[in-house]
Amino acid sequence: MPIIKPGEDPVLYLPSSLDINPLQLFDMAKSEKRPLFCSAPMVRYSKLAFRQTVAEYGVDLTWTPMILAKEFNRSVFARDSDFTFAPQQPPTIVQFGVNSPTELLRATTLVAPYINGIDINCGCPQSWACAETLGAALMHKRELVAEMVREAKLALEREGYKNKKTVSVKMRVHKDLRQTKDFIRAVEDAGADFITIHPRLRSTPSSNPAFLADLEILSQFASVPTISNADIFSLSDAFRQYKSYGIDGVMSARGILENPGMFAQQRANPLPMEQDAQQITGCTWDVVETFINKIARAPIPFKLVVHHLSEMVGSDRSQKGNTLMTKEERGRLMECANMCEVIDFLDDIRKDNGGLRRDECPTL
Repeated sequence: MPIIKPGEDPVLYLPSSLDINPLQLFDMAKSEKRPLFCSAPMVRYSKLAFRQTVAEYGVDLTWTPMILAKEFNRSVFARDSDFTFAPQQPPTIVQFGVNSPTELLRATTLVAPYINGIDINCGCPQSWACAETLGAALMHKRELVAEMVREAKLALEREGYKNKKTVSVKMRVHKDLRQTKDFIRAVEDAGADFITIHPRLRSTPSSNPAFLADLEILSQFASVPTISNADIFSLSDAFRQYKSYGIDGVMSARGILENPGMFAQQRANPLPMEQDAQQITGCTWDVVETFINKIARAPIPFKLVVHHLSEMVGSDRSQKGNTLMTKEERGRLMECANMCEVIDFLDDIRKDNGGLRRDECPTL
């Protein structure tokens, strides 16, 4: 994040995507008779290079990882490490872990010029977050969440972004859906522009099926657009939920980590909702090469690079037994000690295709 000192006149090349109100993207998707495609806020993994990659393959709206608002407000180091942007970036929602309306107002004011919207995390189930009254613990603090929505909306209005940028809430569900309906109504009345529903309890492991019946009930109840964050592993999963549960968008986490290009086919050849998910191909070398080119310009920690690549080239779930690398090759990838070794290794793997693709640096 840039720090502009008084008297300085820096040249900032802000992305044209900042002119897009996320609600316009919902309207666009609806006009194309499809759900809005979103990539989830994933701790450590939803960095700039990954967001840029998925945007090239059909994702309409991206999320940052959850950022702790208190640390973001107090530390230049936290701002620089947690949030990065570029002249070429997709529409981006910054998600805050926050339990204080004042902290959210301050964080919103700081980040507003560089993003398309603010999201409040009410879904993280990790024990450390809930102990700090963050994440899923906020599902039992609806009046507090409503007040944070109001403060974020106020901050955007003060900065001149009224009706230009959004405030949203990402949430889980309660055992008693009446409590969840009360929560939704409270944040809607406070001014939330849309909500993302992860239809699991805080205690429900992600390995257990999502409560899709709850998703249908809540999406029909809500008066603002709804996004499903519920086991989206393929394009057909996305259309199946869109047609079946009345949602307006879909958000993928584990699925898009394995295959950042999972929504790409929609742009070239829209698939019928009924098509079986097993007919969808997994991650391709084109996607891998795009990601490598992105991290060359927007670096991330080396261990994260290797983890991203291991998910893309070795996920049996998305590639249906036809992975991009053999088990032996994946082992060699994990032995690489730095980016130079990774690129040399991938060049060797791709030698029959002339090595890794090298993209030209875009001009401003």
